Amino acid sequence: MSSGNDCQPQTFTKPALGEKEVTELVDRVFGLKVSWIRPLPSYDDQNFHVRVSRNKGAAEGADEYVLKITNSEDSQEPDLIEAQTRAMMFLSAEGFPSATPYLTKDGNIMSLESGDSGPRNKKYMVRLLTYLPGTPVAKIATNTQIFYEIGKLAASLDKALSEKFHHPSVKSLHRGQFIWNLANVPLLDRYIYALGQNKYRDIVQQVIEQFKGKVIPKLSSFRACINHGDLNDHNILVDSSPASLENPQYRVSGILDFSDMSYGYYVFEVAIAIMYMMIESPDPLTVGGHVLAGFESVLPLTEEERGALFLLVSGRFSQSLVIAAHTALRYPENKEYLMITAKTGWKHLMKMFEVGQEAVEKTWFETAEAYTNRAPA
Repeated sequence: MSSGNDCQPQTFTKPALGEKEVTELVDRVFGLKVSWIRPLPSYDDQNFHVRVSRNKGAAEGADEYVLKITNSEDSQEPDLIEAQTRAMMFLSAEGFPSATPYLTKDGNIMSLESGDSGPRNKKYMVRLLTYLPGTPVAKIATNTQIFYEIGKLAASLDKALSEKFHHPSVKSLHRGQFIWNLANVPLLDRYIYALGQNKYRDIVQQVIEQFKGKVIPKLSSFRACINHGDLNDHNILVDSSPASLENPQYRVSGILDFSDMSYGYYVFEVAIAIMYMMIESPDPLTVGGHVLAGFESVLPLTEEERGALFLLVSGRFSQSLVIAAHTALRYPENKEYLMITAKTGWKHLMKMFEVGQEAVEKTWFETAEAYTNRAPA
């Protein structure tokens, strides 16, 4: 996801290290020899899948990691990056499939490194994280079982972080005007110009105005927590059991990208998960009920939280679509990539408003209710 509070231009903040530089960096900072390397997709940061040869003992072979080079803007907030990394370590210790950092030669979880010798001399925070196996949800044929599991994961993860995660850096997760926090949907007013004048702009303006009137006044009644904030179809890895080829059973094998963590509310997390799982379903309007059922198996929503769900899902669609359009306007060379999700996203958002809040909620809540009397499909 986009970093920072105001969509800092990517050209100025994203690292652009070459493979030779990365190989040298891994050796210098972590004391490991790279035997294989390939770039991984990322919008703001620069990520590499690296395999290292460890020669400390005859029994040791190759290990795989993800080298994460944080953009220069976020690298100026070491407390925030530390909070994210400590949260990952905490979750791993709690049994969640989260990556953990390989320590630097100095015994630290991260290191601030110079990225170039140019006039800007930007510095980037560097971490080496364990590589998690699995297939992104975006690349599988989804079913109701995985939607339920992801809802359950969303609630369990936020609950564990909010109730048990204690570290001095956690205060940095109060991120104020952070554009990807769902409370900040009204900030989209700054970027809506990127949509031009069309039906898409009209629907987003409708979402923003309804959000201001119906969600913002109720925030104080929602239960606060720490949100992962980006449980999307590319940040959740799964593996499947071969029991049935027609209807495979999936298990979450990895949770990626904690860079959008912030203080929010439990209902934000389930809304975000619903929105991204809708992208991956041929029957998107039913998805919310299965995700909600999984979430409520851990943490039932209050009436106030349930009442905001439609606008929260719509708000996340709007955030994703408006910021993608804004970014594509600045960087037209990336437009095709940025608009992959947008094509489906606009269709789903328009459909939600065409069907209407009452009918969509009825589908979601009746589907979730059916789970109380049976095991998940």
